[in-house]
Amino acid sequence: MQENSFRFFILNYWRSIDKKILICFFILFCLGLFFSFSSTSFLAGERLNKDYYFFFIKHLTFTIIAISIMLIISLIKTELLIKLVFPIFFISFIFLAIVPIIGVEVKGAKRWLNLYFFNFQPIEILKPFFILMTVRILTYKNFQNSHAKYLLSFTLLCSIIILLVDQPDLGQSILIIGSWIATVFVSGVSLLYIAIFFVIFIASFSSILFFLPEKFGYIINRLVSFFDPNHGDKFQSSSALDAIKLGGLTGQGMGEGILKESVPEAHTDYVIAVISEEFGALVSIMIIVIFLYISFRIIKNCFSQDNQFIKISLSGLASLLIFQTFIHAGVNTNLLPTTGMTLPFLSYGGSSLIGSSVLAGLVLNYTKNKTYLYD
Repeated sequence: MQENSFRFFILNYWRSIDKKILICFFILFCLGLFFSFSSTSFLAGERLNKDYYFFFIKHLTFTIIAISIMLIISLIKTELLIKLVFPIFFISFIFLAIVPIIGVEVKGAKRWLNLYFFNFQPIEILKPFFILMTVRILTYKNFQNSHAKYLLSFTLLCSIIILLVDQPDLGQSILIIGSWIATVFVSGVSLLYIAIFFVIFIASFSSILFFLPEKFGYIINRLVSFFDPNHGDKFQSSSALDAIKLGGLTGQGMGEGILKESVPEAHTDYVIAVISEEFGALVSIMIIVIFLYISFRIIKNCFSQDNQFIKISLSGLASLLIFQTFIHAGVNTNLLPTTGMTLPFLSYGGSSLIGSSVLAGLVLNYTKNKTYLYD
């Protein structure tokens, strides 16, 4: 009897899930595994004197964990998952808040917590649940006709940005701000509120740079080097752009790229450039198209949703996914200043993979066809 119930549950799950989005996520995970080996084998074997498969095995382990998390989240009953938004967000926020106290500092930035097996970056888990928490505030029935919901969500945003700026992490701050703006815009906020927020952000950002030049001087240096290549260090961004040009349409061939040998974090922050150099711009374009297609499927699903919370949440999660993708691509092609942004599903790193899997699981859960579920 129990076996029949389990089979019935799995059958209903398979019938309800958006199979096209699920397949796209699996393709991205598999591509991440393949490109991880290509971009990290030199680093492990030549620089660190480790086994050539060292980083690949770690990436494979995290990929298995990430896929498991994605499937578990997608299996949870949607009503229960909505109730879990606040406690998971609160726990993630606490983890982010204690980073300045007990966090691990790497290359002048304190963004990680040491979990013994790997360094964990709390913001990766917090990002999707921040979007959902924002939507919870915007759709809360007691705030139905009140402007207080925008002020409360803005306060929540500011508290996270303050913690990120202190790390410092400019890239994640920009991503969070952009995703928040997209989410509140979709909810129907007046453009006046967005304009006011933009003025506050510019004033705060300028004040930080002016009053704390020692801590945030690197931001000025990056902006100066971006707008004026003759000043500042443009080595990483220039190397990435040169690698993309060398790759052309079809690439230099697997293992033939030199970017991963010259740029320290190529397997995380410049993975699109590594892919373009070795496998060609056509493969990179294909990857971007997959992300765009996932976002298209998510937005298309929004039109069939009656639940306002799910509808706005899907819009926010889609914006988070696509903004991060294009920030990464923009930095790699020298269209944006260097931010250190990973590419979801493909960049090496346990935190990035787990954060991507959480977002994927939420998307799969919220896009399920409820007709087949729990009958």
